[in-house]
Amino acid sequence: MVEVVAGLIWNGNRFMICQRPESKARALLWEFVGGKLEKGECGEDALVRECKEELDIVVKPLDVFCDVTHTYPDITVHLTLYNAEIVSGEPKLLEHNDLKWITADEIDSYEFCPADVEILEKIKCNIRG
Repeated sequence: MVEVVAGLIWNGNRFMICQRPESKARALLWEFVGGKLEKGECGEDALVRECKEELDIVVKPLDVFCDVTHTYPDITVHLTLYNAEIVSGEPKLLEHNDLKWITADEIDSYEFCPADVEILEKIKCNIRG
């Protein structure tokens, strides 16, 4: 099991999604910014590091939105999604193919990594509920 963190970063009623690069597993699928924890790292620190490495932004992790476990053919991940806010910088595409700010109503227009599907349903329920 691989521990992974990601950020649910809001800008008004829109949240950030990133498109995976063509060269990686699950190429060109959409996901939340984040990545694997390194040895000795806590989730919040990993999210701050990943956002800096992937988008050149500094984020402040807030509370945990939710967590899921998903098994892919090549890996099983335990994904913790943090609500987070950008405290400095403008997102740059250092690793991802593309980046979008979308509303909950636009979720179904994008093809996401399978591990994110359950999370996206929770976002839709929280917004509409």
